[in-house]
Amino acid sequence: MITALLIDDDSNLRNGMKGLLSMYAPNINILGEADSVKGGITAIAEHRPDVVFLDIQLGDGTGFDILEQLAQKQGKLTFHVVFITAHEEYAVKAFRFSALDYLLKPVDPEDLRKVVDKITKVLANNDSYAHIDLLLENIRKKVDKFKRIALSTSDGIHLFEVSDIIRLESQDNYTKFYIKDNKPVLIAKTLKEYEDLLSEQGFERIHQSHLINLAYLKSYIKKDGGYAVMADNSHLPISQRKRERLQELLKSL
Repeated sequence: MITALLIDDDSNLRNGMKGLLSMYAPNINILGEADSVKGGITAIAEHRPDVVFLDIQLGDGTGFDILEQLAQKQGKLTFHVVFITAHEEYAVKAFRFSALDYLLKPVDPEDLRKVVDKITKVLANNDSYAHIDLLLENIRKKVDKFKRIALSTSDGIHLFEVSDIIRLESQDNYTKFYIKDNKPVLIAKTLKEYEDLLSEQGFERIHQSHLINLAYLKSYIKKDGGYAVMADNSHLPISQRKRERLQELLKSL
């Protein structure tokens, strides 16, 4: 069984989550609840759960305050976190860059099932929870462009500099990352998800299967239908509707 805490200042939501977890995630054992930052810190220290379902906005602060204070006291966090939130754009973007799970209110049962499946795998890998440190770093700085990204693979969660990502390639419902001085990393998410995440960081979708970091684009070759030559010497096709866009971008670089 996976032990868990529910921390939310809305008792109706806590009761709703208990019902959903009982129905869709019977392997989750809820040890306790809390409705505030202070109560949440006390409950986590008392129960030492595997996972905490954590609301962002609490009456006496935020869920981030709980993580910050525990990190300061303990030096590092030793539990998985699933945020429950209304759609707060900046926070959700930070979650995605940090490979942290979140559920949007009202909680969808299918989303809950997927999150619990992922938690089960992550806990089995005994991850270091460094991605939570990355989240706190990003939230603390409130930057518009995140410098690091956490990627969740079959063997754990790994942190990389966004500036070291050369290109991404779609492989059905997976995405392969090609990263400077690293082996390719395969992630169980679509290329579209990362296009949305990285489009403001100098990445451009040049083909249905390819998203590139323009900083690593060496050449745009017009012959043979047009293709891009990247710093890793890969030759990538450019879709017809993207050729004009790429030429405009190259002029502005």
